[in-house]
Amino acid sequence: MKPTRVGRHRRTMRTALASSLLLALVATTSGGETTFTVDPEAGNNTFSAVFDAAVGERITAVSSAVGCTLRVDEGKLAGRATCSVPLTSIRVDNDDTKSDHFRQWATNKKVSPTKCAFALEVPGLKVDGDVEPMKPVPFETEGTFTICGRARDDKRAEKIRGTIIYLPPGTYQQDVRTIRIRAKIEGFDRERYQIGPKWTDGWLARVQQLAPVVAVDGTIDVNLFATEPTKR
Repeated sequence: MKPTRVGRHRRTMRTALASSLLLALVATTSGGETTFTVDPEAGNNTFSAVFDAAVGERITAVSSAVGCTLRVDEGKLAGRATCSVPLTSIRVDNDDTKSDHFRQWATNKKVSPTKCAFALEVPGLKVDGDVEPMKPVPFETEGTFTICGRARDDKRAEKIRGTIIYLPPGTYQQDVRTIRIRAKIEGFDRERYQIGPKWTDGWLARVQQLAPVVAVDGTIDVNLFATEPTKR
């Protein structure tokens, strides 16, 4: 007995459905990228830069408006990231005058602070070994900074080290997977990015006076919570 047209149609539909499920399974097990985001409005994603002069003062610049996008290949335990911190969100020693001076130094008074950001591009990050819930996993990588669109003068990347902690759904947010990242950049040279009075109109007369007071090298620390979008 020959199969009816309805029977052939149902069999074709079942075959197509099975093929779709198989493709979805292959895509999942082959480690397709998952996007995690850091919310700049959450208030708990922090950026801190400390410049401690040997014979001067210790200056701390902070922001809680860090935004990031992470694209993670879970199968390979690897990923890449882009982050940004608006210049206007950065406070220096919680002082209005110091914060304004820093904005002038960062922009060189050539662009509005509202159009300026500290941006970081991390093209590759990989961890070794298994990632277990609530267990810090160390990493080392490199990233490229731009400050108000200016790259480092020698075009070199900054060395980054830190830890990643996987937080299962319900740990940080309900029904959402989260990656907590703590990272540090040591020996960050602000003059490599032309941040300072040397490049800022109206500050040339103060350069010599400020030289021993404000450190050139600093340490940047970030603490981030990157979450996976809620599945609807």
